[in-house]
Amino acid sequence: MAMVAARAGVSGQTVSRVVNGSPRVDPETRARIESAMAELGYRPHRAARALRTGRSQTIGLVLTTLTTFGNSRMLQATAEAAAERGYALVLVTAANGVDAAFAALAEQEADGAIVLNEASAQVAANALPHGLRLVIVDAPHTVGLTVVHSDHAGGAFAATTHLLKRGYASVHHLAGPADSFAAIERERGWRKALTAADVEVPEPVRGDWSAESGYESGTALSAAPAVFCANDQMALGLLRAFAEQRRGVPADVGVIGFDDVPDATNYQPPLTTIRQDFAALAHRAVDALIADIEGTEAASAEAIVATTLIERESTR
Repeated sequence: MAMVAARAGVSGQTVSRVVNGSPRVDPETRARIESAMAELGYRPHRAARALRTGRSQTIGLVLTTLTTFGNSRMLQATAEAAAERGYALVLVTAANGVDAAFAALAEQEADGAIVLNEASAQVAANALPHGLRLVIVDAPHTVGLTVVHSDHAGGAFAATTHLLKRGYASVHHLAGPADSFAAIERERGWRKALTAADVEVPEPVRGDWSAESGYESGTALSAAPAVFCANDQMALGLLRAFAEQRRGVPADVGVIGFDDVPDATNYQPPLTTIRQDFAALAHRAVDALIADIEGTEAASAEAIVATTLIERESTR
């Protein structure tokens, strides 16, 4: 660092500010210091910084599976958001319970962790880990924890209302697993929309997020005038079932999904869906966690990220 300071003609403290991402350096000086760092091949020493600051600049991401679209997108978005803040990301599995995941993060001296979706339900039932700061994604608000989630209920309300406004007499629901916070919230939004429109609420059909479960639900939904699916994969299977039943989409039955997976535009027909902003979700979670770690600001107890209706041919 002293060599960088000499090369750039600044103090060691100014170099330290640039290395630590401080905004208290003017752009011209920052550029000169970064140029000197590149010329000298200087890189901050993470272990030395940890000894000095008491922080490892590492956060964990705890999950149970990467097979779902939401989890895989959150992994990518969280890694990008953490890197922007100068933090490394460690991925750990909660397949054997969150206690084991937290122990693994403690061994790696992680400063905190973001817990995703299915793993979040385990946190509420366990004592909080000592010394490990947490942000929970997709879980009910828990006292003492910061929770971040998409507006699942609002998105479901918008999806159901959209179908009713397109002239479909009723909207049935292909729901997600009963123990999923996201599925529970999406079902709540669907029920609220039907009740607000004074439409009888039919019994939901439950799937497991997979396209196969959507296909298998085709028989139970064969007379539905329209269906709000709790995710796009189940909608994909349901579209196949309706095609085999010779039910035209959207003429005979309207179908809408949730997530806006990249392939949704190539479904037959292209799928109307609710888009989640995974980048915003990850940034809110990472920012809240780092604020807690660094003590820079008080994190809000709950942050809700808006969703967006994306209209395509499956509901026109």
